Amino acid sequence: MAAAALTREGGEDAFRRLFRFYRQRDASDLRGVVDFSVPGGQVFRSQLSISSVSDQDACRAGLQPVSQWKAYGLNGYPGFIFIPNPFLPGCQRHWVKQCLKLYPQKPNVCNLDLHMAPEKTIDLWGQSKEQLKRKGSSKREPRSLLEKLRWVTLGYHYNWDTKKYSANHHTPFPSDLAFLSEQVATACGFRGFQAQAGILNYYHFDSSLGIHVDESELDHSRPLLSFSFGQSSIFLLGGLKREEAPTAMFMHSGDIMVMSGFSRLLHHAVPRVLPNPEGTALPSCLDQALSSDLPVGSVIEHSSDEDWQICAKYLQSSRINMTIRQVLAEGQKFPEESGTNGKGQAPSEDSHHQENSRAKRHKPNTD
Repeated sequence: MAAAALTREGGEDAFRRLFRFYRQRDASDLRGVVDFSVPGGQVFRSQLSISSVSDQDACRAGLQPVSQWKAYGLNGYPGFIFIPNPFLPGCQRHWVKQCLKLYPQKPNVCNLDLHMAPEKTIDLWGQSKEQLKRKGSSKREPRSLLEKLRWVTLGYHYNWDTKKYSANHHTPFPSDLAFLSEQVATACGFRGFQAQAGILNYYHFDSSLGIHVDESELDHSRPLLSFSFGQSSIFLLGGLKREEAPTAMFMHSGDIMVMSGFSRLLHHAVPRVLPNPEGTALPSCLDQALSSDLPVGSVIEHSSDEDWQICAKYLQSSRINMTIRQVLAEGQKFPEESGTNGKGQAPSEDSHHQENSRAKRHKPNTD
């Protein structure tokens, strides 16, 4: 059955039916998937706050001037903004390296902490780089620790038991990622956005992320920002209820999504990771080298050839997604807690990745 027919059916399991459809490895009918690189149909141009972000600040974050961005919305999804790759040439490489080399380091938290001794997860990059360099195409080769990485949390660390954030489980949020997030939020009309929590998801071609809503933040008036790097994916954006059929769209390397207003609490999912549409090992935007002339105060750092070789090897079969949130409104505090240390335990990797609901799963096989 085609995706369009499944969408028209509606009913109790409309979202799940489409999730399963796109999850199928042999699903070749992708005609109904919105492609913002060739927008049409329900897609319209969104206005950005061009004067709110100086060209210099955009450049310092590794972004083109906001006047050069293209931003789109979707009919029926007020508050949803899609920005196809606004990064300057070579700047995506910085964020990929940070997600693989720096952000998984302590005191940040990752899924491997749940079943490995602390000393074993101190330097995932150092323990994985030689193995990744030698890696071939055989699925029988043992996976490196970096390839076993499924999620990393930053800032306020999500409590996987209580499904809450708390004041006493917090580590400093990366300043470079905070700066990037602030520029994007400001350009989208959210001046004063504070990047307080981040969840990094690491996908492979057999990965998916189940149907869920991001509702654990105490302030829903601030947007959810999503950044994607590496291979492509299908993203499903649904409604306030699970019964509503979602809209499918492609996310490619460098693309940014902003969910705000009505769209902030909509159900969404990632049923499938796809090879990039150019048919090459990596999308061409990742082949571009970084300019040697970075502006004063740039948060972007040059990557060594060796570091990028490792990152590129990883991305040949993987996708990285960063979601950034503001947890608290200005002056807001966490409610008093009792009987918890705020840390909790995430489900094991065998239980799959659950983030903000039992339906949210980052899993290797079927939904």
